[in-house]
Amino acid sequence: MANAPMLRDLVLLLAATLPVMFVLQKLRVPSIVGFLVAGVLFGPHGLAVVGSAEEVEHLAELGIVLLLFVTGLELSLSGVASLGGRLMLAGAAQVAVMGGLVVWLARSAGSGWASAVVLGFIAVHSSTVVALKIFSDRGQIDSPQGRVATGLLVFQDLCMVPMMLLTPVLAATEAVSLPAIVWVLVKATLVLVGIFALARFVLPRILHEVASLRIRELFTVTVVLFSLGTAWLAEQLGLSLAIGALLAGLVISESEHRHQVFAEIVPFRDIFSSLFFISIGMLLRADFLLANAPTLLAATFGVIALKIVLLTLLVAPILGSFRMALFIGACLAQVGELAFVLARAASEAGLLSAAVYETCVATAVLSFVASPLLVGPAERIGFAVESWRRPRGTGAAAGPEQPESHVLIIGYGLNGRNLARVLRETGVRYRVLEFNALSVAKAAKLGEPITFGDGSRPDVLHAVGVEHASIIVIAISDPVGTRRMAALARDMNPRAAILVRTRYVAEIDELYRLGATEVVPEEFETSVEIFARVLRRLHVPRNVIQLQVEMVRGERYGMLRGLELPRQSMRDVQALLAATLTETYRIESGSPAIDGSIRELDLRNRTGVSIIALVRDGEPHVNPDPEMRLAPGDVVVLLGSHAGLEAAIGLLAPVASAPA
Repeated sequence: MANAPMLRDLVLLLAATLPVMFVLQKLRVPSIVGFLVAGVLFGPHGLAVVGSAEEVEHLAELGIVLLLFVTGLELSLSGVASLGGRLMLAGAAQVAVMGGLVVWLARSAGSGWASAVVLGFIAVHSSTVVALKIFSDRGQIDSPQGRVATGLLVFQDLCMVPMMLLTPVLAATEAVSLPAIVWVLVKATLVLVGIFALARFVLPRILHEVASLRIRELFTVTVVLFSLGTAWLAEQLGLSLAIGALLAGLVISESEHRHQVFAEIVPFRDIFSSLFFISIGMLLRADFLLANAPTLLAATFGVIALKIVLLTLLVAPILGSFRMALFIGACLAQVGELAFVLARAASEAGLLSAAVYETCVATAVLSFVASPLLVGPAERIGFAVESWRRPRGTGAAAGPEQPESHVLIIGYGLNGRNLARVLRETGVRYRVLEFNALSVAKAAKLGEPITFGDGSRPDVLHAVGVEHASIIVIAISDPVGTRRMAALARDMNPRAAILVRTRYVAEIDELYRLGATEVVPEEFETSVEIFARVLRRLHVPRNVIQLQVEMVRGERYGMLRGLELPRQSMRDVQALLAATLTETYRIESGSPAIDGSIRELDLRNRTGVSIIALVRDGEPHVNPDPEMRLAPGDVVVLLGSHAGLEAAIGLLAPVASAPA
């Protein structure tokens, strides 16, 4: 077979990569770094498992196409337009200032204009894969800082379009003219407008017709054909395969079929893009890394420090929080994976020498490793700086002018809104603290007592009267901020009951340690609610369900007892209390009713409840004989008011668990 050597090299390379990926994943190192390290170790400049990188590079080109195609799918043009003017302005400022500084530094070091501009483009981009992985692992994708960081990443990825379009112009001559650059930027704008028109009017119809045939193979072939065909057409028009693939993804991102397209293409992307990063690693030489270690470390430190400082300064005014801005800066401090694509294209075009190219790739790899390690320290520094800038309030002394006690709700998401509605209907005084300015503006127009601010800052909590709150409810999507708020609230108000919503059971113990009175983990309560409703549908007696719920809840916290009523208006609750209900109850060992007759139990006169049926050994007894004696395991069907049923169940309950 003519391709047997390539197949052998590919099999050996993938087999050798597996243990490296396993070890690095245990060390929590991003998978991209694992592929790069595998390329360095097993490539022609390392252990030479693969003698030549040329064959792997051919497959890697397909990986580039699919990687950028999926990147385009994830970038919705309409979604970018909805990010908001201030965030778009911050993204543009980050690209301009960061790129400009790197161009100036490169020119000062003796680089030509074309090479300096390419280096500026490379430094601007951050890794979407690494950054979103950090936010996902910390449960902060939906937090304010997560949303802002995602917006900045989207803006940077879109900037790859003019960057890639500009590469052929820069490669034409070192004496690049300003009009040529302006023309390329205008050309990029026209391309984006054309993409939007195509996505809006043409492609949806094609995909709709193909999808209506309900042939999955045909749908997959159409998607692959479109992505590869667009990439090939872009190359024929003088652009590149990479930019063509990105444009194809952008087109489909505006289609209603984008999610199905994403699901079909991701397996191909994961396989071939891994080969792309391995091929990049093959170009790195271990002797180059060792010989230029001081330069590479200095370059890595410079890029990371510059990004952190710049992003912090740009994002802090948007979020109104130095802590969150510094956190975003640390998460986006690395060089992005799309920078590899640009660096490779520039190297092939002769804009970057082999040494400069290797320096760029090595710096990017080192930044991948370093940035996740900086996130924790950045967060701690942010908290310390904010505490130093605005000292903690000591609270107000009790006196005749002390504000009324109230419920303080921190977070106006779904849970916060529902709680506010119930408190408003029941006439309970409350205040809301929310960090999303748009949500605050909408709620204020509706008359909500809402305040804008970050609940992790003592002065903000003092401003909303945390010292006088009888109950503090923390319902936000930021786990780190939640822990900080719980600790501050407990310190500033030792008497309040603090209820905290969290997503994961693993956070319960830490939140209790920080001062929470009750912790309600979403995944835990969802499980309880689901199995309780399933058992009710199966007509399992209520006390059996109650016992199971208490057993589950008792494993984590003993303060919550019984199932909560569904959220309803007070009118619905009053109607429920006044209604006549039926209930089933299983007689347990230890019940005082055992061996007594239904007549002797006399529930009707004692509680107003009647036993209308009894099930024993699977056999139902409708209107049972009053002289029938109760036995363990009997299931009785009770009829009466809500209050009467509660009283009757108390008489039937085992003595050890009966209420005092």
